[in-house]
Amino acid sequence: MSQTLQTRRTLPVAQIAFGSVLAFLIVGCKPAAPPPPAMQAMPVQVAPVTLSPVPNSDVYVATIKSRRSATMQPQVDGNLTRIYVKSGDSVKAGQILMQIDPLKQVATVQSQQGTEAQKKAVYNYNQTEVERQRKLYESGVTSKQSYDQAVQAYENSKADLDSSSALTGTQKQQLAYYEIRAPFAGIVGDVPVHLGDYVSPTTLLTTVDENKDLEAYIYVPTERSAQLRQNLPVEILDTAGNVLLKSNINFLSPQVDNGLQSILAKAPVPHTLQMLRNSQLVKARITWNTAPAPTVPVLAVTRVGGQAFVFVATPKGDGFVAHQVAVTLGETVGNTYPILAGLKPGDKVILSGLQFLQDGAPVKPLG
Repeated sequence: MSQTLQTRRTLPVAQIAFGSVLAFLIVGCKPAAPPPPAMQAMPVQVAPVTLSPVPNSDVYVATIKSRRSATMQPQVDGNLTRIYVKSGDSVKAGQILMQIDPLKQVATVQSQQGTEAQKKAVYNYNQTEVERQRKLYESGVTSKQSYDQAVQAYENSKADLDSSSALTGTQKQQLAYYEIRAPFAGIVGDVPVHLGDYVSPTTLLTTVDENKDLEAYIYVPTERSAQLRQNLPVEILDTAGNVLLKSNINFLSPQVDNGLQSILAKAPVPHTLQMLRNSQLVKARITWNTAPAPTVPVLAVTRVGGQAFVFVATPKGDGFVAHQVAVTLGETVGNTYPILAGLKPGDKVILSGLQFLQDGAPVKPLG
């Protein structure tokens, strides 16, 4: 009976093992899964890298200066009684800017006018007297000595009157100095003085700058002296790098600035450009020469971590794949970037679908 029980226990175990082997054989005989389908090539626009004229240039800080700029200082002493303008005002030639108290000079002029009137009276008397003495002398009533004395008195009074008249005119001209007038039409600068201030010929009252016929003062390092020459192209840029105007160098200093170790170059600025003012700091880009270089459209460039990349369609098998290439860029020229390193003429640069591309992805060039 124990042998029969052992046989009954062993039989299910053998059946389970046989079933497992059978299942393994059945599974092993199934066909392998088919490979995943190949990636479809993405249509992309491409453009070949071409050689285009690229300028070789440098950017320097420049100062806009007016050819006519006046520092206003008084020619007389006194207290300011009127200030007619404020900083930034536009003034006309001859317009009164300030007035210095003229009362003392007015009194001097009036006194001199009184003195002149006295001398005028003496002159008139002597003029009449010389005529009277002439008639008496001709009639034989008086001696020639009396007539000569009358003539001498007349001549002295005439010279005295002329001297007094000249002094009166000088004092009147001096009175005009108590009014500070604009020497030409322009813009008033800073006004550091106030009403009641005592001023002298050493006091700075203000400045007047003519905001036309401007020039850009560009200080170029001496290492560029061999390339500096007249008529080099200059572009004046704003703080964002946008071109405000184009000009040319029309002056080169014959000497080096010892403090800056640079050479002064000037370029004229048209007076029609109202956005520029005297003493304004701008950027000036000097173009030294132009040479052919590989260029790519701006839209083809992507940046990752500050590094510039482009995707190039490169042949692989029967098609093309996208290959990401690191490039070194120059300054933009219109809507293109000069390529300093990384590409060569003829490379097919991808322009579209850049956000969907990965290195090695199949592409279908359309351009």
